[in-house]
Amino acid sequence: MARPSLRFLYALALTSITFVAQADELTVGYQTGIDPSKVPQADGAYEQAIGEKIAWRRFNSGPEVVTALASGDVQIGNLGSSPLAAAASRKLPIVAFIVSAQINAAEALVVRNGSGINSPQDLVGKTIATPFVSTSHYSLLGALKHWNLDTRQVKVVNLQPAEIAAAWKRGDIDGAFVWSPALGEIRKTGKTLTDAAEVGGWGAPTFEVWVARKDFAEKHPEVVSKFAKVTLDAFADYAANKAQWTSDSVPVQKIAKLTGANPADVPQLLAGAAFPDAQAQPQLLQSQTPKAIGETARFLKEQGKVEAVLADYAPYVSAKFIQ
Repeated sequence: MARPSLRFLYALALTSITFVAQADELTVGYQTGIDPSKVPQADGAYEQAIGEKIAWRRFNSGPEVVTALASGDVQIGNLGSSPLAAAASRKLPIVAFIVSAQINAAEALVVRNGSGINSPQDLVGKTIATPFVSTSHYSLLGALKHWNLDTRQVKVVNLQPAEIAAAWKRGDIDGAFVWSPALGEIRKTGKTLTDAAEVGGWGAPTFEVWVARKDFAEKHPEVVSKFAKVTLDAFADYAANKAQWTSDSVPVQKIAKLTGANPADVPQLLAGAAFPDAQAQPQLLQSQTPKAIGETARFLKEQGKVEAVLADYAPYVSAKFIQ
């Protein structure tokens, strides 16, 4: 069956924004990226802090989280800067309240051993997979632009992380720009051509955020604030004890079990991203993030992924929940 277009999915999602949030029906959308907040998630610490049950829903990519937020199925969700820019550009009523990761080596373009790809120019005529409108997709497009290549020269296909791992095993793709646990799997029989850190240095940085529906955040600010505190406490614990977060440590084992990643890969994947602490968050949220969303939106418009760019993205970001 043909895959629906991304514009169709966003349009369908944005027709359903009449949802009225209720604190006793909190559903949180998360992804499989490796970060310290997976530990309190596994421990039930969010529920303990907020004082209510949370329904955790796992998603394959940011655009899926956006669709669930738009429909009202999810009140709080984790997504990357590219889907955030696309959603805000369509005026989806959401607000980013934590920068949850600055993506560096945690997402990468890996090419298959034996594919004949040894340099960027070798990508011409090859098939490269990535989840469309994700941070990995944004990084891939940024890398191709830096290398003076475009999607008419490289066949870029839309696959979710689990689909990428399967397609890699079948030999259907020559490379992929993706995150864990798929990244850890394809690295076993491939080599890294570039990563999000390098692409960021070329002018296309990526990051992840926790967002809430605006109606939920306005009605239940204390819930969003408590959620933020648990997350930032997890970042602080990792920063203070990262040397002890080895592959056989309890925190790493919890992260691996929750995400499906190989425990041996988790320490390296954690080291591949930066997790801003509570002191860094206000500056990031109040000045840097709105500007970065705007820059991302302008790039996506150039690529035909969004139709319009807003004059100001500040209404889609707030630091009040961490103060």
